[in-house]
Amino acid sequence: MTRRSQIQLTPDEQAAFLREPHKAALATLDKDGFPHLVAMSFLARDGAIYMTSYGKAQKVLNIRRDPRVCVMIETGSRYSEFRAVMIRGHCEVIEDQALVESILGDIAAKQAGRTATPTAAASSAAKRVALRIVPEKIASWDHAKLGGRY
Repeated sequence: MTRRSQIQLTPDEQAAFLREPHKAALATLDKDGFPHLVAMSFLARDGAIYMTSYGKAQKVLNIRRDPRVCVMIETGSRYSEFRAVMIRGHCEVIEDQALVESILGDIAAKQAGRTATPTAAASSAAKRVALRIVPEKIASWDHAKLGGRY
């Protein structure tokens, strides 16, 4: 058994990890082909990753030009604690305000550990878009599975 296979998260472990209130790093490609990396809140739903952004944000302009993206969600402060899921895929920009409001509310509720949708989340929805990332390749790791052996 390889070290890579020892630390890989199972599909159930990945799903559980993505339900936790972590931040994600979203990488897009700028007009010159360089990575543009930003911290984002996210929601895993129906096999995709959802985020929201102001429609005029640089990341949205980048996605409209080139929809290839990478998302990494990670935790841990020491190597032996690192857990992460890295997703590569294509991102769709969705301008449906009802969906934007739903995602904003669900992300806020996930982060706060509650089920109620905050009313403040909907106030900026008219200027925002939803980002839907459909995974094409997923990599994951949990260094704690090595039991301190690395």
